[in-house]
Amino acid sequence: MVDVIVIGAGPAGITASIYLRRANKNVLVLDYKGYGGAIINTLNIENYPACPNISGFDLATKMYEQAKSLGVEFKFEKVIDIKNGTVKKVITSKNTYEAKAIIIATGTTNRKLGLTEDNYLGKGISYCATCDGNFYKDKIVSVVGGGNTAILDALYLSDIAKEVYLVHRRDEFRAFSKYVEQLKKKDNVKFILNSNITKINGSDHLESIEINNKDTVKVDGLFIAIGGMPENTFFKNLIKVDNDGYVKSNSTKTNIKGIFVAGDIRSKEVRQLVTATSDGAISAMEAINYLNSK
Repeated sequence: MVDVIVIGAGPAGITASIYLRRANKNVLVLDYKGYGGAIINTLNIENYPACPNISGFDLATKMYEQAKSLGVEFKFEKVIDIKNGTVKKVITSKNTYEAKAIIIATGTTNRKLGLTEDNYLGKGISYCATCDGNFYKDKIVSVVGGGNTAILDALYLSDIAKEVYLVHRRDEFRAFSKYVEQLKKKDNVKFILNSNITKINGSDHLESIEINNKDTVKVDGLFIAIGGMPENTFFKNLIKVDNDGYVKSNSTKTNIKGIFVAGDIRSKEVRQLVTATSDGAISAMEAINYLNSK
């Protein structure tokens, strides 16, 4: 049994593990995706203090290596259930682990269009431009979304692909205006606004997308960047969540004593890298106080 199990190896979870180890607590971090969370696929991070112009992979790796150097144990297994009690249990697809406290830092998973995109995953459809963009050199691609991720994906792809279509359901963007202005300067980027992708066409590979049930656009690749959904399937019947599925909390305390929450999975107004690491630190301190009080 360890002192704390942290579920999620993104910035929030890793930060929590660092603070816990510095307080001499035994920590196990679980994450089926590997370390880094959502930032691992970010090409360039400009808004994290003291780390201007660093890739998400490099920053995540530095966090991971720092935690490992302090003695944090990582296991890459999928959590399928948690059990509350005097001793808390975390059940994965491979093992059952015991802890005195738990920090949930699972973040979000990619939101889907709800069409037939699963049939073309890896066959023309991707959720990660920096991972798969090079497969589309001198080809025609589309990006769907209006936030920072979508705009940055389109910027990245504009230097690789022949043409980039940006499809967005509104005529205004949630992304930073700086990024939008940069994208507007790209000659090979075309904006399709006030529009939705209503159909995906292809045989063994993506061939085209349909816009607003009428216009067909031939594309070789489609990058989906329409936000995330809370990764809550294994705990939503135990931990109180809001109407959107994010964990309700008092600071980082959930409705269950000894179970804390940090990062994008928490119900809050701002979801940024810096707020994730802040949550990680706070959740660790609250877990430490909980453990010490017992």
